[in-house]
Amino acid sequence: MSGTPRERFQSFSEFWPYYLSEHSVARCRHVHFIGTNGFVLYLLYLVSLTPALLFFFGLALGIGALAFATEAKRNAAWALLLMVGLMIWVEPRFVYGVLFAYLFAWIGHFLIEHNRPATFQYTLWSLAGDFKMCAQMWRGRLWSDEVNHAPPPSTSEQGR
Repeated sequence: MSGTPRERFQSFSEFWPYYLSEHSVARCRHVHFIGTNGFVLYLLYLVSLTPALLFFFGLALGIGALAFATEAKRNAAWALLLMVGLMIWVEPRFVYGVLFAYLFAWIGHFLIEHNRPATFQYTLWSLAGDFKMCAQMWRGRLWSDEVNHAPPPSTSEQGR
């Protein structure tokens, strides 16, 4: 680990290859896929019980969208906590979907990939990366270990 702090990624497009490199083992991506899709299905179930929840979910996404650009300067964990807190305040059972998604993601990182989730340094970009990765998997990509991704740029905070 270097004695000087490294610079942060300046955009999500710059971060994306690093995110993929942190998910280089196919089984890690598979458990992310299960967790993320389980969360989405659970959210749809909650919305079917309480349609007004969709309004608050849109509000939470708006908070995330406003904070997305700040990720280049500092970790935007505060925004994710605000988003999740709002949803739990409106519908306490929302926490089960969040726990389900993170359980599978962290199993992928700690037990399969053996690395530290990028969410600790890039909270919102990691969340967006997870949904982008799942969308690509739905399109038939990223299922095997042969994933074309660039190595992490020197501006990453790998050693932190």
